[in-house]
Amino acid sequence: MELRQLQYVIQIAKEKNFSRAAEKLHIAQPSLSQQLSKLEKEIGVLLFRRTTNSVELTHAGSVFVEKAEGILDNVEQLKQELDDLAHMRKGKLVVGCLSITGSHVLPIVLPIFNRRFPEIEVVLVEDTPSKLEQLTASGQTDLSLLALPLHEPSLEWVPIIEEEIILAVPPGHALANRTTPVRVEELRAEPFIVLKKGQGFRQIVLETCERAGFEPRVVFESTNIETVQSLVAAGMGITFVPKMLMRAADGELAPAYLSFDAPKPTRTLVIASRKGRYLSRAAEAFIATLNVTAEEHFGS
Repeated sequence: MELRQLQYVIQIAKEKNFSRAAEKLHIAQPSLSQQLSKLEKEIGVLLFRRTTNSVELTHAGSVFVEKAEGILDNVEQLKQELDDLAHMRKGKLVVGCLSITGSHVLPIVLPIFNRRFPEIEVVLVEDTPSKLEQLTASGQTDLSLLALPLHEPSLEWVPIIEEEIILAVPPGHALANRTTPVRVEELRAEPFIVLKKGQGFRQIVLETCERAGFEPRVVFESTNIETVQSLVAAGMGITFVPKMLMRAADGELAPAYLSFDAPKPTRTLVIASRKGRYLSRAAEAFIATLNVTAEEHFGS
């Protein structure tokens, strides 16, 4: 049974005449008669009583027409919904993000995206970098906002934000009031507070110190960069911080921040997806919105 055969039966029932039905359907009358005979043979019942002057529906034909109209209506609705999805009037986008970074980036991006595409539902998934990589690789998120380096080989990514990394020290530290940039090698003897293993930013800190010729003396570790900053503000050590995560100078437990001398260390935020995964128009639009927002607000 084909959809066109349903259309043929409905049109014959409307016109009660093969010639007029064939004309409306833009097919030859013999072809229409042949298709109807083929359908009746397939389903095993007569749909029409044919007389010399007219064509009347049988009881089975009436039931068939009612159901056929419902089927064709559902097909039309499906086409419309798919068209809506294609033109981003409806849809769903699952976005993974790092909780702290996401709290600074997404409140700027999402309102803009929502104004442009109000019918696209955005579902946020917050987790650790390693877990987000797994979720993205398995297709449980469409996109994820992550920081390089990535360790999952099945992911591909596009850069979004190249962000400066700055130094955070206790307010009473000898460097706190310094007005000139700091060289990383000056920090050789300092106690460091860093993120725990599995956090991408930890690797950036370690590699930055390694390039400066030393291994940092780690005195505390945490899974949360905000906890790290609070420990620094309390005088327990120093750390490196992505610039967007700076706390207000007059806020509670705010470290003192200093810039590094050139070449300044940076981190790269990327939007990642699984290699070969089809990106919907909604996903592409989200990436485009993120790119524009990054350029305007984060100097990307």
